[in-house]
Amino acid sequence: MLLGCIADDLTGATDLSLMLSREGLRTVQTTGLPPDGLDLGQADAVVVALKSRTIPAAEAVAQSLAAADWLLGAGARRLFFKYCSTFDSTDAGNIGPVAEALLRRLGADFTLACPAFPANGRSIYQGHLFVNGVPLAESSMRDHPLTPMRDSDLRRVLQRQTGLAVGHVAFADVEAGSAAIARAFDRERRAGRAIAIVDAITDAHLRSIGAAAADLALVTGGSGVAIGLPAAYRDAGLIAALTPPAPAIAAPPGRAAILAGSCSAATRGQVEAAIAAGVPAFRVDPLAIADGALTPAAVTAWLAAQPAATTPLVYSSDAPEAVHAVQARLGRDKAGHLVEDLLAAVAAALPDAGFRRLLVAGGETSGAVVAALGVRALAIGPEIDPGVPWTLSLSGPAVALALKSGNFGTPDFFLKAWRFLT
Repeated sequence: MLLGCIADDLTGATDLSLMLSREGLRTVQTTGLPPDGLDLGQADAVVVALKSRTIPAAEAVAQSLAAADWLLGAGARRLFFKYCSTFDSTDAGNIGPVAEALLRRLGADFTLACPAFPANGRSIYQGHLFVNGVPLAESSMRDHPLTPMRDSDLRRVLQRQTGLAVGHVAFADVEAGSAAIARAFDRERRAGRAIAIVDAITDAHLRSIGAAAADLALVTGGSGVAIGLPAAYRDAGLIAALTPPAPAIAAPPGRAAILAGSCSAATRGQVEAAIAAGVPAFRVDPLAIADGALTPAAVTAWLAAQPAATTPLVYSSDAPEAVHAVQARLGRDKAGHLVEDLLAAVAAALPDAGFRRLLVAGGETSGAVVAALGVRALAIGPEIDPGVPWTLSLSGPAVALALKSGNFGTPDFFLKAWRFLT
């Protein structure tokens, strides 16, 4: 194994796995620490999906170090810490604390931080993150229920999370190419800055960053910055050849369903588009769950009762003001856990009800669903939209899973995803 990756949520891990696989690294994804006896085969990269984005920082560090120890013990020669392309975090972490701990574990003194993902509208210029051309703090992320992002300057955001000095590799260096970026890395390192935010607005920038980062023991960022790593590792002689994946996936026979727990603007738009197209839909009310009026059995029964030719949708997605009202009554964490737990319990019952093709929207929801299904490892299939592939379970029930970050996908994502299955 060449590259060991630690992702702070499941959909982010799937996004990264897709990127590495598409660029030619044979990639296996696991949910949590890899299960005993997992055959890595000829894998060039292993991506460990954690559920550590919004847990207390100390717990996120402990889980990330455990994953790092497993990956290094399995032979990884480089580590990658993957977080969201919108830098989802709070002033307490968890990006800074985990990056700092991984640097210490590796005995390294420098890494980069680059969540840019131009294909999904995420770009970094002069240290500021833009989402579809809008500063992060003015985007829909400012109202995220768990990690509201109110500062677009990633240097300030990250510096509030770590005692390490945070630097910056600006657009001029990135535009000048990989050699200039490598010199900028050396400049930041000599200045005592341990983590540098790196500007990027195109895929060409990400490939240049990857080439400059080939010798770094640790890379941190979104999946976009991984675009350039496989070719850079090959060119550096760390891997003999690249092996792009097959373009199609044969899904287990059975019915299909959609479970949407994200309240992001993108997922809300996808829910609206699906309902407008006539998709049967069931809205999950957290207050009804709390009151005991809504149970997993009731939702599962509703899904099973829908016409076999349809792809029914169960969703809790709602507008920010409605989410805030529920949180005010139930508490932020309780409201989120109620929905996650219900959707996870529904998912666990679906294979026995004949549902073998599941699309899940939301990182936290996806993590809960996969855990409930008992799926511990995934094979990566075709890309539906940038950052979102179909996957096949390698353990647990035979299911095809599309695990979508809440912020990803075009408005017709819920409608078009199924055409990528055979």
